[in-house]
Formats: sequence, structure tokens, C-alpha cells
Amino acid sequence: MLVSTTPELQGRVIRDYLGIVTGEAIMGANVFRDMFAGLRDIVGGRSGAYEKELRKAREVAMDELKDAARDLGADAVVGIDLDYEVLGGTNGMLMVSISGTAVKLG
Repeated sequence: MLVSTTPELQGRVIRDYLGIVTGEAIMGANVFRDMFAGLRDIVGGRSGAYEKELRKAREVAMDELKDAARDLGADAVVGIDLDYEVLGGTNGMLMVSISGTAVKLG
């Protein structure tokens, strides 16, 4: 499955637009608590554990997006937008959301 943040794929013809597809992943408060309990992992102002969890959430959201596109019969997803949002009354959750347009290539 080809994915791109651009509205077109260079050298490829978009034959059909199949609709908007999304993928989401939410990391709960316990993940943050576990990560911040091990602050010794921070090197140079960066937390390897935190970055690993964000990467994992992004990969889950991307997999969901691709699965949704496949379900529509798409060959690619264009115009992808990636967002991170803090959720919950105490900002204890993080949501990674990815959206784009599923397309059929010619």
C-alpha cells in the first residue's frame, strides 16, 4: 500500500477516489505513568521509552489506515495528515490520528 502526504503520486495516475480513511491509536494514562517512572531513560532531554510508545501508536494508526483503504479496494492513500492530541480531564491520554484519501491507481 502506497501512502503519501502529497495529493498525487509522481508518475502514477489516480483513476478513482474511494473516500476518506482514518486510523487512530490512543495511549492511556498508565503508559505515561510507567514511562515517567523511569525518567533515568532520558538522555539529552529525550526519553527513549516515550519515543518508542509514540512510534508504536503511530504504527498502529497507520496500519488501521491501510486496512481501511484495502477494505475499499484502494492501491494507495494520498493527502495523509498525522495529528497528535492530548485527551482526558487530566490530559492523561494521547491520541494519534491519521487520515487520508483512499485511491485506485490507473
